[in-house]
Amino acid sequence: MSRVEDLRRFYGILEELESALGGMRRLADCDGRMGWPGRGVYFFFEDGEYRSDSGERLRVVRVGTHALSARSNTTLWNRLSQHRGIVRDGTGNHRGSIFRLLAGAAIKARENTGEPASWGLAGDPGAAARKFGMTRQAVKEGEAELERRVSDYIRRMPFLCVAVDDAPGPDSNRGVIERNSIALLSNYGKSPLDGASEHWLGQHSDRERVRRSGLWNNNHVDEDHNVAFLDVLAHCAKHAQSGGDL
Repeated sequence: MSRVEDLRRFYGILEELESALGGMRRLADCDGRMGWPGRGVYFFFEDGEYRSDSGERLRVVRVGTHALSARSNTTLWNRLSQHRGIVRDGTGNHRGSIFRLLAGAAIKARENTGEPASWGLAGDPGAAARKFGMTRQAVKEGEAELERRVSDYIRRMPFLCVAVDDAPGPDSNRGVIERNSIALLSNYGKSPLDGASEHWLGQHSDRERVRRSGLWNNNHVDEDHNVAFLDVLAHCAKHAQSGGDL
């Protein structure tokens, strides 16, 4: 089968999942008490980003999962909440979410500003503070407004989750679905299908892989997909339709 045919099947599975779940959600409306499955894969869409080859509805712009390291106990909601940010003040931690890191860097580039200079530097605000001869609090305060803007951006995105409750590890079904979904959707090094619009924020990313793939993903965008993953995804989505989690 051709890549466009695989894309049509992929989106067909997600549309059936969406129907079974009663529609997409947005992180602006979500909390941890909404019956999330313990483990799963998430698919973020974006308003204004439409498919042009495999259909006419919104396209997926980010795929992710969690707990791919052996013995990891991170839950699906843990990961989604890292992307959502902190409810009480609208900020967040871009050092704990590559999604937030990429979106914030693109906002900086779009607006041609170098501030905050500490964005994406070091593994924690304290380490960044030492690099700049600042206090940890000063770094956090300097990053707070961009963190809020990233939170607002991500929280507005519609998304779907499919429950995949298998053991942590890189060879888990969650890893198979994530890796191959990204490879299928990515336009990096391929003839573009369902390409990003010229207005997409990711066009301003400092990561070539984001710009050329059309995804808020950096890993797996240069890989080829194994079509067999669609059977795995379809099986997991079918479980949701038959009354499984979320």
